[in-house]
Amino acid sequence: MINITIIDQDNNEHKIELDENCGLNLMEVCKTNDIDVEGVCGGMALCATCHCLVESNHKLEKKQDAEIAMLNQCFNLEKNSRLSCQIQVSKEIDGLNIRLIGDY
Repeated sequence: MINITIIDQDNNEHKIELDENCGLNLMEVCKTNDIDVEGVCGGMALCATCHCLVESNHKLEKKQDAEIAMLNQCFNLEKNSRLSCQIQVSKEIDGLNIRLIGDY
């Protein structure tokens, strides 16, 4: 099982346990756990409404060009900014902590 912590825009902490083979990305995890994330584009990296900050020291998969392009348009861009729709659930993210920002 994979354990992650998601802090929403209201600063509420959600501890989630997932099967590493669930096939979801973190935006989908938020939606299935009733954590408020807009995700307008449905996970295609075409918006920044699932913008998050990675607060743990995890080495995630490299950002693809589409994600970089969207992040560069964010108002609250940080070095640890990612789109939650581009982070797939896998054993490598066990213990991950993210903070939802969402640029609406």
